[in-house]
Amino acid sequence: ARPAPADGAAPVPAAPVVPVPVVDDSAEAAAATEFGRVDEDGTVYVREAAGERAVGQFPGASADEAVALYVRRFLDLQAKVAVFEARLQATDLAVKEIDQTLAKLTEEVAEPAAVGDLDALRTRLDGLRSVAAERRAAVEAERAAARQAALAAREQIVERAEKIAATDPARMQWRPAGEQLRAMLDEWKDAQRSGPRVDRTSEEALWKRFSHARTTFDRERRHYFAELESRNASAKSAKEEIVREAERLSSSTEWGATAGAYRDLMARWKAAGRASRADDDALWARFRAAQDTFFHARDELNAATDREYGANLEVKEALLVEAEAIDPSRGLAQAKAALRSVQDRWEAAGKVPRADIQRVEARIRAVEAKVRDADQAEWRRTNPETRARAEGALAQLENAIAQLEADLAKAQAGGDARKVADAQAALDARRAWLEQVQRAADESRG
Repeated sequence: ARPAPADGAAPVPAAPVVPVPVVDDSAEAAAATEFGRVDEDGTVYVREAAGERAVGQFPGASADEAVALYVRRFLDLQAKVAVFEARLQATDLAVKEIDQTLAKLTEEVAEPAAVGDLDALRTRLDGLRSVAAERRAAVEAERAAARQAALAAREQIVERAEKIAATDPARMQWRPAGEQLRAMLDEWKDAQRSGPRVDRTSEEALWKRFSHARTTFDRERRHYFAELESRNASAKSAKEEIVREAERLSSSTEWGATAGAYRDLMARWKAAGRASRADDDALWARFRAAQDTFFHARDELNAATDREYGANLEVKEALLVEAEAIDPSRGLAQAKAALRSVQDRWEAAGKVPRADIQRVEARIRAVEAKVRDADQAEWRRTNPETRARAEGALAQLENAIAQLEADLAKAQAGGDARKVADAQAALDARRAWLEQVQRAADESRG
């Protein structure tokens, strides 16, 4: 009976009754009855290829009633075989379930207390054995492929681990590499828990390689960081000594020598290597502070000196304007005298700020070079030896030209075109030389 609804609640409708279809197996029952008989005392027999076999006794009942009980048992066996056949074709039965069902059905159809075409039922069941064997072979092939894939995945894990372990310690990124190895170990454990089983020999061999790679990595990491700690300690000690020297020099007023000493200390700092980050940063801060103290004091002194030399710079700037107006082409002696006057006053003016030294010195040197070049050119022009050489060369060229003119006339008279061309070319060259020599001789005579 359905429970009564609570006070005030709507009545709960009854669930609809779904009719179960009734299977009509009267034809199959009639066909099965053909394989049985009942004798006078109610013993029921079934006919098989091997002969007739008694399957039971049903006294006090009609022949049809007696046979019907055992036909029903046959139809039940036949239904079991049909269900197994359908499941074998339509579902992914486990190999173990297939084997267990086959064994049970084989036992049940061996000598059942049933009436029907048992030989055909056994033949039908035997036909399913080949289907089951194919299914078993397919499952085994799938399992073998899965085991092979699992083995390849384990091999890949091992190879990745060995690659990390074989990396040069000097180039190893230790933290990321350690995290990768831990992730690989988790992969390995997941494969063991949920992946296909691989054969024990292969798994043990791969695990041995994987374990060896992890051990090698751990050993190299410990060795690397022990050496790093040793190097850091050595670098720290060396840099502490450098810092102490830098701090002693910070109050020095020997500007040039101390600046050189700081350059040497910087070179030693770079050669000392790296300490730990915290030690390096702290020591570098002390080194820079000492260096800055020294150079700040030097810069302050230079700034004061530059302010003192500012008036000298103004004098020299005016002298430069005067010097750069000197023109040797208007008279070399006058230009040299004007330059000497500027040079005397230049030396008397004194020093200029450091930042301006190169600039003003370069400008006065350019004026000096201009006057000096003009003086050398004048000397070359008036040198008696140069003039004598020019006049001697002039005479030689004039004689040569006279000879070539005679050769040309002779060639022209003879009508030899090649000789005419050669003589003409030689004559033209000598005349060009003569023009240059005459110009030089004119310049040497003033």
